[in-house]
Amino acid sequence: MSFTRTWTVRFSDTDPFGIAHYPRMIDAIHETSDMCMDEIGWPYWELNDRYGLGLPLVSMDFDFTSQVNGGDEVEIELDATVGDSSIEFNYRATHESDVVFEGTEYRVCVPLDGDSGIEVPDDLRKSLESI
Repeated sequence: MSFTRTWTVRFSDTDPFGIAHYPRMIDAIHETSDMCMDEIGWPYWELNDRYGLGLPLVSMDFDFTSQVNGGDEVEIELDATVGDSSIEFNYRATHESDVVFEGTEYRVCVPLDGDSGIEVPDDLRKSLESI
């Protein structure tokens, strides 16, 4: 199972040639994880206040294999692999059945008052494993 959303490439997402600019594609990736976390009941903006933890991004790796243009609808699919203190978000984006990018974000679970990894809370683990 996975979380999927549609990103419509807007004029503001494109370069002068009408092709989606890669920083805007990275924004779409981050928006996808934001939307997913919100949908499973763990919005990023509540992690600090409600749970005393954060999920900072520690690494990302993406391959952009095809261009997308203004007006294109891109399906961005996300699934999660949960480790002891880390979360791996895997992305696959398609437009008209063609893969346009794939990649992975690596996040670590950290306490609000520290900088080393802590175990992913069981409730969060269950929520992430449900996507």
